[in-house]
Amino acid sequence: MAEIGITGHRHLPDIELAFLQIDHVLAKIRNSFDEPYTLYSSLAEGADQLVARRALDQLNVKLIVPLPLKKGEFLKDFSEDSKMAFLELLAVADQVIELPPGLTRAEAYESAGLFVLDHSDVLIALWDGKPAKGRGGTGQMVAEARARGLPMAWIHTGEHNPSTGVPTLLVPAQGNVSFENFPKPGRKME
Repeated sequence: MAEIGITGHRHLPDIELAFLQIDHVLAKIRNSFDEPYTLYSSLAEGADQLVARRALDQLNVKLIVPLPLKKGEFLKDFSEDSKMAFLELLAVADQVIELPPGLTRAEAYESAGLFVLDHSDVLIALWDGKPAKGRGGTGQMVAEARARGLPMAWIHTGEHNPSTGVPTLLVPAQGNVSFENFPKPGRKME
């Protein structure tokens, strides 16, 4: 049995490349960890939704959704297309957990990220490799996963320019995948 967590950026520069790398990571998880699989994701715009969609198709996972905020408030952070994707994925979730409210939005996101880590045997991170820009972000969750020694599949990806919202490329590492603390080939983790 393996519990899989997701962390990642909202704005990814190359969705098709991300899909290929997500598929590669899911195959590696299937070869490294025993079934059944449970996926923990807040279904945030971007990485969370991409990984959740692929995992549901390829791993037949049980989907657990810890919401950082009440659904209506959380949806304020989504584009129109992502709102629809969120609602579609939420409808197939096996369990939705409304976490206790944080004092700030950043604290609520941090709480959801830590909840995912607390319940994960392996983390999938779509990350630009840069330090956290604030509380609850991808960089913070990756640092915490590393501090815990959690197995992690890092899909190297760009993010977005905070001032313009335009995705940035991560060259030359864009699309590479690193596996940290995964079991040695031929040995599965239970």
